[in-house]
Formats: sequence, C-alpha cells, structure tokens
Amino acid sequence: MILIGQYDSPFVRRVAIALRLYGLDFEHRPWSVFGDAERIRAFNPLTRVPTLVLDGGEVLIETGAILDHLDELAGPGSALIARQGPERRHALKICALGNGLAEKAVSLIYERALHKEPSAGWIARCEGQVLGVLDRLESEAAGLGTPFWFGQAPGHADIAVACAWRFLADAHPGLSPGGALPRLAAHAARCEQLAVFQEIAQPFLPPA
Repeated sequence: MILIGQYDSPFVRRVAIALRLYGLDFEHRPWSVFGDAERIRAFNPLTRVPTLVLDGGEVLIETGAILDHLDELAGPGSALIARQGPERRHALKICALGNGLAEKAVSLIYERALHKEPSAGWIARCEGQVLGVLDRLESEAAGLGTPFWFGQAPGHADIAVACAWRFLADAHPGLSPGGALPRLAAHAARCEQLAVFQEIAQPFLPPA
C-alpha cells in the first residue's frame, strides 16, 4: 500500500498510526497538497490527503473510508474500535469530535493563508467551534477509568483526538489551553509518549 500525504496533517497521521498499530506495511509518499498537487491529483481528483493506494491499484480517498478498510483487514477481533453496540457508537462520536476539531483547525489555516482579507466572522465561528469541541472532549474524558478512551490500549478515538490536539497545539497554540483542559492534555501526552506516535510525526509547516 501507498499512503500519500505529510504527517503534519492530523488526518494522514491518524491513518499512518493505525497502519502501524495494525502491523500493515506501507510506502509513504510525503506529498504536499500545495507543492505536489499534480502528483496527488493523479490519484485523487479532489487533491486531498490522506489518499491510500491499495496493492491492486484501487484508491481510497477519505479518512473514514480508509480506516474502515483497515479495520476490515485487521478483523473484528483486532479492530481499533468496538464492533457494534453503545461502545461503538460512543467511540464513533469521539472520533467525529476529534475529526471535526482537526477540520476546523485546518479551516482556520486556509482562511488566514489563502485570503488576502480573512473573514473575521468565519474565524470567530471556527474558533468558537474549536473551543466548544475542546470543552465537550474534556467533559467526556472526565469519566475515563482506563489509560485510554476505551481500555488499556489506544483505539481510533484516542488517535483521532490526540492527532487533532497535536495539530491544534502546533498550528494554533492560543486555542489549546492545556492548563484549562487537564484531562485532554494528559491524554494527549500519554498518546505522544507511545513509540508509534513519536515515529509518525512531523512539525507543522504553514502553507507557503
């Protein structure tokens, strides 16, 4: 398999960590959606990452679709999320919050970097959504009785939230008040101490 995209993307990082935890081999092509747009477009007409090229040539082009395929390869006994029931729905909600947090953080970057006159209203809306998600995740984390969200080992929920937190801290340090969110900060630190998180990492580089 070939994973396209740079690890400073929380979405690419999330997929790469899952691949490693599943023990699946892959080739990494750290292409930028700006500097390498034409190369990415040859595989994905949306020119977005992550893009995963399967061994047979099939191309998966969205984070959720990619992770769904990886879960299928791993099998229900090894998947990084519960197979069914309330625990699965809860995990999917945490993943959605983490993914949405990352999306809003990326939107803020594009708004400021690509528009000569950024929209103050849009920035305020995105920042409000970021802070709202952080508060909700902090509340959700209050009930954790295990090192990770659903047990003793990280799952998709942990990866999604930790990758979004790291990206937010790197790209928008003023929006990730760790002292005010002690449970989230501790969860992120716990994840970042794992070897796979340290291996799959890249400093954030603003779009040129």
